[in-house]
Amino acid sequence: MWLRVSALVLRYLFLYRRSLARAGEIVFWPVMELLVWGFLTTYLDELSPKKPMVYLLGGLIFWDVLYRSQQAITLAVTEEIWVKNLLNIFLAPVSIFELMLATCIMGIIKSLLTGVLLSVLALLFYTFNILDVGLALVPFLICLLLFGWAMGMCTMALVLRFGQAAEALVWGVPFLIQPISAVFYPVAVLPPWLQVIAKLLPSTYVFEGMRTALDTGEVSLSLLGLALLLNLIYLVGAAAYFGWMFARVREKGGLTRLGME
Repeated sequence: MWLRVSALVLRYLFLYRRSLARAGEIVFWPVMELLVWGFLTTYLDELSPKKPMVYLLGGLIFWDVLYRSQQAITLAVTEEIWVKNLLNIFLAPVSIFELMLATCIMGIIKSLLTGVLLSVLALLFYTFNILDVGLALVPFLICLLLFGWAMGMCTMALVLRFGQAAEALVWGVPFLIQPISAVFYPVAVLPPWLQVIAKLLPSTYVFEGMRTALDTGEVSLSLLGLALLLNLIYLVGAAAYFGWMFARVREKGGLTRLGME
């Protein structure tokens, strides 16, 4: 199994090596976001005694970990559709579990590369060192990876079911939850009815826990526990939904249609 999974991971890595456009997804857009938000927070930092830079830059770096984790899964499938290689993947002795595992590994690789790059640039440009908090942030980063996988599986299932008509969801789903995930501000800022929805997302507890860790240097076990519990629910539900949707698509010949679009 691991030989096939490693072969898939190498295939996706080779795509980035041979395409500057794909590499830009990991480097260009995250760096542009960091520069824009970083200079904005530098300005706000001069106006406010509450030092918003720490929270905004920390939220930006954490958000990109979640976004890259989700994108690694969904883009893997959509790119196979674009190059009409989807049928070849499933005709090969590769199970759907192995494909999912390979894309999840790609999510880890992309998130680590982007996270390290943004952390270094934040230190160079804004003297913001996220490592000052130490290991307290690691469990929350893991939670974001897990939630990104769950979102990726749900989005990928919709892409398989509806084809190119659903490709906008690849980029739209993460930004749909961003306003209610308390990325750049606490949950208390949201209207009461949105707070109820926000508390159903593990990402909300991650970003709240991140701010607590940046303030105190300690992990909030209650926030971390809620994030892990919700992640478990979302992962199981996303895997079941993807398996059900994949079975329906295969029964109706949807894979052949997608492979020829």
